[in-house]
Amino acid sequence: MFTGIIEKIGTVLAVEHGTGEDARLTVGASTVLADARHGCSIAVAGVCLTVVEHDESRFVADVMGETLRWTTLGALQVGDRVNLERALRADGRLDGHIVQGHVDGVGEVVGRTAHERWEVVTVRAPEELRSQVVRKGSVAVDGTSLTVSAVADDTFEVSLIPETLTATTLGALSPGDRVNLETDVLAKYVAGLLTRTESTA
Repeated sequence: MFTGIIEKIGTVLAVEHGTGEDARLTVGASTVLADARHGCSIAVAGVCLTVVEHDESRFVADVMGETLRWTTLGALQVGDRVNLERALRADGRLDGHIVQGHVDGVGEVVGRTAHERWEVVTVRAPEELRSQVVRKGSVAVDGTSLTVSAVADDTFEVSLIPETLTATTLGALSPGDRVNLETDVLAKYVAGLLTRTESTA
């Protein structure tokens, strides 16, 4: 479980593809490794991964085929920057919102509008996720907890404050970039319940 409050931006040091559809990812980091241990969870660009190796400056995680297919991790290359967050402690503050690290789909940045002290980013969401994104609701974009500021037919907008622009990878997004999306967990349960109710009616 995570909060969507990014702790550090890491750098991809290596991507090793296995004999199947799996891969092994090595990420350079510092802050998130302060209390790391074998088997702990770190969200990488919003994807919950398990640490299998680590030292004071890097960690290694295995990524299965399903994750590579349904997230942007399959396209990572050496040198890419990724948002990092350690799992939420039971006695910690929930400053963002409940983020599971289970990406629901990949969206595409289609617009960016600069204002005096913030920027508005417009993202096209996959059709199956659009009903779960509502104005003033929460959404995780590449693991970052954000409030939806506007919703259109196939897009939604998020407003990025200066802290978000500098402390996450979202500040460098351009139209055409793909981003991991995780909708609010409550919205997912409601959508699932309504679908099951309709199918049994």
